[in-house]
Amino acid sequence: MSEAEVSASNVDERRGTAPSELSAPAGTGRGGAVLAAPRTLLSFFVRFREASILVVTVGLVVYFSTATSAFMTEGNLITVSHYVAPVAILATGQVLLLISGEIDLSVGHMYALAPFLMHYLISFYGVPVILAIVLALGAGAVVGLINGLVTVRLHVPSFVTTLGMLFLLSGVTLITSHAYPVGIPEAARGVQKWLGGAEWSEMIWAVAIVVIFQVILSRTRWGLHTVATGGNMHGASEAGVKTNRIKIGNFMITSMLGALTGILEAFHINSIEPLAGGSGIMFFAVAAAVIGGTALAGGSGTIVGALFGAVVLGILRDGFNLIGISADRFDLILGLAVLVAMVLNVYLSSLRSKAPLR
Repeated sequence: MSEAEVSASNVDERRGTAPSELSAPAGTGRGGAVLAAPRTLLSFFVRFREASILVVTVGLVVYFSTATSAFMTEGNLITVSHYVAPVAILATGQVLLLISGEIDLSVGHMYALAPFLMHYLISFYGVPVILAIVLALGAGAVVGLINGLVTVRLHVPSFVTTLGMLFLLSGVTLITSHAYPVGIPEAARGVQKWLGGAEWSEMIWAVAIVVIFQVILSRTRWGLHTVATGGNMHGASEAGVKTNRIKIGNFMITSMLGALTGILEAFHINSIEPLAGGSGIMFFAVAAAVIGGTALAGGSGTIVGALFGAVVLGILRDGFNLIGISADRFDLILGLAVLVAMVLNVYLSSLRSKAPLR
């Protein structure tokens, strides 16, 4: 043993503390492990936004699986997927907008209009099916462009801009369709199973879209600039981020996803309905985003979390039906879930702004 080590050992002995105890990190030894466990758990939830909603999702699956044997059957899981998929796709766009500090109230009515545009192009103008679908999605992009330009160029709050667009799109849908549903065009039957007609196809679309846009949000410059725009728009602008372009682009993405969801749902139910979509599914998408960890104030959020939020809502709707709970209670549960999620988001955001937990 060297002279320095002997000296350090003597000091430790005079203090009545073993050298190993002095060198051990805080929270270990003498019951420190008990204290470290909840601290580590809290650090996990702070670091991973999706963790809390994932725990809730697993808990609901376990509960309803125990409460009724029908829950985990293949037929019921398909039913749950039909609840989840459209909300998850719409929530993907809403997350991008919410992170950048905006919101789109009109996306549910783009959902209703897009299938009719596809129908008109195919049935009245003889446009090929794939081109008609692309043009319907393009119409969604144009609506998003208008929403974005009015919001960022004329400085109209996005809530007001998209509220006006909501009524405009609703009026166009009802006038052009005469408020009557129509069937899927015969020419489109060949692609129906790929675009929502098959049992799992819509859910596959939803998962693929979530994965793609989560990668865009977390791994690309567009995602980084989206977060920067919502977190500190002035600072981002001074740093060279084209904040107006980011917001307009996210409006266009959101509206296009609304159009795609409407087309998928039309193929799924084998009918084009003038009252499909609407404000109801739009608010479900916002609720899924918020429950999944996206902040309404902008600057933070997760698309995977929104998917889990949509899964939670789908499980609750389906599970309540299976165990005989009145559907009237669903809105009560949803309201409480949104409030709790917002409080939790604010709390976790405050922890993230502080020094990292050790």
